[in-house]
Amino acid sequence: MLKIDPDRLLNDLRRLRSFGATGPGVVRLSLSPVDMDARRWLAERMNEAGLSASIDGVGSVFGRSRNDGPALLIGSHTDTQPTGGWLDGALGVIYGLEIARALAECDETRHLAVDVASWIDEEGTFSGFLGSRSFVGEAIDESIGRARNREGILLGDALAQAGLAGVPRVRLDRTRHKAYMEPHIEQGGRLEAHGKSIGVVTTIVGIRELTLRFTGQRNHAGTTPMSIRRDAGAALVAFIARMNEVFKQLADADTVWTVGRIELDPGSFSVVPGAADMDLQFRDASAERLRKMEAALAALIRDFNAQENASVVILAAEPPEEPVTMDAALQAHLATAVDACAPGQWERMPSGASHDAQVIAHHVPACMLFVPSIGGVSHDFIEDTADAHIVLGCEVAANAAARILRSMRT
Repeated sequence: MLKIDPDRLLNDLRRLRSFGATGPGVVRLSLSPVDMDARRWLAERMNEAGLSASIDGVGSVFGRSRNDGPALLIGSHTDTQPTGGWLDGALGVIYGLEIARALAECDETRHLAVDVASWIDEEGTFSGFLGSRSFVGEAIDESIGRARNREGILLGDALAQAGLAGVPRVRLDRTRHKAYMEPHIEQGGRLEAHGKSIGVVTTIVGIRELTLRFTGQRNHAGTTPMSIRRDAGAALVAFIARMNEVFKQLADADTVWTVGRIELDPGSFSVVPGAADMDLQFRDASAERLRKMEAALAALIRDFNAQENASVVILAAEPPEEPVTMDAALQAHLATAVDACAPGQWERMPSGASHDAQVIAHHVPACMLFVPSIGGVSHDFIEDTADAHIVLGCEVAANAAARILRSMRT
C-alpha cells in the first residue's frame, strides 16, 4: 500500500484556500491577481516536489515528472466560482501533487511518472475548460480574441496583464500521457445519503441548454377579461407543468432538468405579459434518454401551439454536450484500490456536473474519483468535506495511480 502524508496534504489544501479566502469560502476567479498568486505558489510547490513546473500561455500550471514515461496525468482546476468553495477542483490538483510526492518517497514506485495539472478557467470566467481544451489542441484563439469576463475584460488582455502573452502553451504528449485521473468532490449528496466514502465515476452526463420564448398579447391587466387574454406568462407556467409530467415519465433517478431563468415582458403588475422567456437545461448520462427528452420537448411545443392562444418557439440552443464514459480499465483500477483501502465504502455513480475530464477523455483514457460533499453543497462558501474523507480519497487515488502506472509498463 502506497502511503501518503495526511498532514502535508491537508496543509497544502488549506494554504491554497488562503488565496482568495472569503469567510469559509474562496473567491479566486481565473487570471485575477489572487489566482495568479495561487498559481505561482502551486508551481513552487510542484518544483519542491521534484516536478518541473511552469505556467503556460493560457494560465494552466503544469508539473512534469522528471521520470521517463509512460506517465499518468492527474489534475483538475483551482479557479472558483464568484462565490466558490475551498475544495471543488482544488482537491484534485493537490491530490496530484501529494501522489507525485508519495510515489517519489517509495523505493518501489520512485521510477514511475505522474504529471500534475491545474487547468485554467474550468469555471468559465472567460471561456469554460480553456486550459484542458488548449491542452488537447482545440482551437482557442477565437476565444482569446473575443471572450470577456463579467467586467468586460477581454481574455487576451487578461492574459497579457498576467504576463502570459507569448508564453508557450502546454500540449498533450501522446507518447507520454497514457491516462488521465481527476479526483474531485462529489458536488452533490448521493454519497452522503448512501453512507459511502468514495464514488467511482462511470459517466459524465450530457447537457442540453435551450431558451424558449412564449408570445401572447400585451394588454391591460384590469380591463382584459380572462377569457380573451393571450397571457405569455401564464402560458409559460402551464408549459412547465406539462413538461415536468412528460420528463418524469422518461427520467431515471439521476435525470435532472432545471428552469433556471424566467423573464416576463414587460414585467409589470398592471400589464398582461406579451412575451415570456425561460432558460431550460436538462442532463442525463444516457445519450438515448437525452434524445427522447429532446423529442418529447419538440412534441410538447407542437401540441402547445396547436391548442393554446399563446405560441412557443425555441429561441436559442447551445451546442449539445454528449455524455462521456470513463475508461472501464481505469475504473477497475480505482475499484481495486478502494476495495483495498475502504472495502464496502464505495459505489459507482455518474457525475452530474461537467469536468475537464470530459474534454481530455476524447483523447486519452480518463477516470474520475469522488469524495463526499457535506450536505451535498458545492459552488457555495459553505462547501466542505470531512478531513477523513479527504485523506481516504487521496489514499485511494494514490494506490490506483500506482496500479495504473504499473499496468502501463507490463
